[in-house]
Amino acid sequence: MSKILVTGGAGFIGSAYVRQRLGGAHPGDEVRVLDKLTYAGRPENLEGVEGCELIEGDIADAEAVRGAIEGCEAVVNFAAETHVDRSIESPGEFIQTDVFGTFVLLEAAREAGIRHLQISTDEVYGSIEEGSFTESSPLDPSSPYSASKAGGDLLVGAYQQTYGTDSVIVRASNNYGPRQHPEKLIPLCILNALAGDELPVYGDGMQVRNWLWVDDFAAAIDIVLERGNPGEAYNVGGPDERANIDVVKEILKRADRDESLISYVKDRPGHDRRYSLGSEKTQALGWEAKVGFEDGIARVVDWYRENEEWWEPIRSGEYREYYERQYGTKLS
Repeated sequence: MSKILVTGGAGFIGSAYVRQRLGGAHPGDEVRVLDKLTYAGRPENLEGVEGCELIEGDIADAEAVRGAIEGCEAVVNFAAETHVDRSIESPGEFIQTDVFGTFVLLEAAREAGIRHLQISTDEVYGSIEEGSFTESSPLDPSSPYSASKAGGDLLVGAYQQTYGTDSVIVRASNNYGPRQHPEKLIPLCILNALAGDELPVYGDGMQVRNWLWVDDFAAAIDIVLERGNPGEAYNVGGPDERANIDVVKEILKRADRDESLISYVKDRPGHDRRYSLGSEKTQALGWEAKVGFEDGIARVVDWYRENEEWWEPIRSGEYREYYERQYGTKLS
């Protein structure tokens, strides 16, 4: 494939994928990025990337999508509202983008006769006490966010069965790495620790997540795009499980801060206790995770420490109001 459309490509995971694809995995290829450029999508995430064309537009806008998809050989859909807390506050925005936007993309890909790869999440499966979810596990979402993603996934499957579209789904565990918006746990705690602010921890902090380095996920997406079977889903889980409280303590240690900064706050509604994905099906295509959590968390703490020019405009803008509304306290 020499030219692909990447929706949501100016966001955290989307931009990591674009960087990896054009930075070595497929030199000489072209990527067209369609991004609404909301608070989490930033042109800065694509600075210095050769072969990338950025178009501002909404995947729920059929005209914008038809224009962007023209001449492309595949579409990879990262575009989504993704933060659980914000979905509890404003669920309608999630339905509009994650469900209706997916429908618009599916229609455009069907008309163009090209492959559609849907980026999804382990959260569509709900919580699991032990073991790991497989691709045949039932969908049991717990939040408006995960329900909207499950709705998009079901549309992808329905289009494949009804129209024979060339569609695949990739579901990931919790990603982390550079350029992640600080509403998410790891960058939130890193920036708070560096500033000497309290680190809010929901409930008892014993929610377990399966942590996946973002570049490892980008590599998995590329493999599934090239080798995945139409109509199938592929799980991509990280190599290490960690309870949230242990992640927070590790960040404090690497930021040279004391655990007295931990602030336990009221748990959010419908908070899943544990996620875990089995990746055997994706591994059978030739993928493996290369970055373990100890290595990855050290890298990402260093990145945020060294890239204040990237995160300072976020932390000093609308995010401050969101943070105060969400946690009832102000950032320094």
